[in-house]
Amino acid sequence: MLASNLRKMSLLASVGLFTVGVGHAVAAPTVSSAPWGTTPNGKAVKILTLKNDHAVTVRIITYGGIIQSVETPDRNGHVQDVVLGFDTLKGYTVDSAQGGLFFGAVIGRYANRLAKGNFPVEGKEYHTDVTAPPNALHGGKRGFDKQVWTLEKSGVGAEGAYVTLKLVSPNGDQGFPGTLTTHLTYTLGNDDELSLHYVATTDAPTVLNLTNHSYWNLNGEGSGSIEPEVLQINADSFTPTDATSIPTGQVAPVAGTPFDFTKPTVIGDRLRSNDPQMMYARGYDINWVVNGAYGQAPRLAGKVYDPRSGRSMEVLTSQPGLQVYTSNSLNGGYAGISGHAYRQGDAVAFEAEHYPDSPNHPSFPTTELKPGETFDYTTIFKFSNK
Repeated sequence: MLASNLRKMSLLASVGLFTVGVGHAVAAPTVSSAPWGTTPNGKAVKILTLKNDHAVTVRIITYGGIIQSVETPDRNGHVQDVVLGFDTLKGYTVDSAQGGLFFGAVIGRYANRLAKGNFPVEGKEYHTDVTAPPNALHGGKRGFDKQVWTLEKSGVGAEGAYVTLKLVSPNGDQGFPGTLTTHLTYTLGNDDELSLHYVATTDAPTVLNLTNHSYWNLNGEGSGSIEPEVLQINADSFTPTDATSIPTGQVAPVAGTPFDFTKPTVIGDRLRSNDPQMMYARGYDINWVVNGAYGQAPRLAGKVYDPRSGRSMEVLTSQPGLQVYTSNSLNGGYAGISGHAYRQGDAVAFEAEHYPDSPNHPSFPTTELKPGETFDYTTIFKFSNK
């Protein structure tokens, strides 16, 4: 009888179920993989699906390590996708060919901007392509968002369903020195947390700044503006920029500025501020200095609540900064999964990262990575509903 029961439990586990007591079946976290087309240069792409038992489903594609969709329930249990994206690979590769808005992608080697594409490493000057004139943005013309990552492993562990992707960036890739090996593990737990754990090593001194560039709308993908959403950012200061979005080197207090989200504030309340920093970017697109020590356990960086759906999301990270971007460049040129065109203000991105242009600002937290060191940072998106 015992052997028979064990065989039955093994069968249930293989299909993502386990038994609790008599007659009660509970869904366990699951992970699955399926083909998802090929890139224009013939590389096969997979879609990876993580599910937990709270109706949260996350889909990731190996092209760009992109978070293709995140489905979560609202306060009434209605499940919707809450990230902007496309239902075919072509949507992402065409986006890349046009220069890209980085929908859901891993950004590297250097997330955010480098002034004029220039950066020093141990006293020697290097250059990557200018992609947002007059500066480099998000790692050159063929950054990590335009590469097919290798699915190294997947499964269900103590923390939940997970997949680990790997990318090897050769010496000289986009002008960056050193062969860099990056592993990124996505984990979806039954605590409704989606964890992104970045680990990278190099064989020569280099600079590195990694983040995720998902566009979030907690009222549902394609549902319109995020202006009614309520945002709080755990940061008492930010890094002001010049008119080209390069930091001045100053760290300024948020008090008395449109960047003060130390208390919950409706995003739309100051979105049209005439503050020069807001005018430069046509909305929010700046780095906040997250309170608390970085490089240790993830601490709260921000949280956003949508009063229409009741969905909330917390952003926790061990990185020093949080770039918040209100999708100012969306202009109706892309139609997403819903078939609706994406326009300015239709989403908000939370790019947990090191500061923009850090290699050119010695007072900022360093982004240098040397042989024998490990870049090891985690960002968590935690979902709930009221």
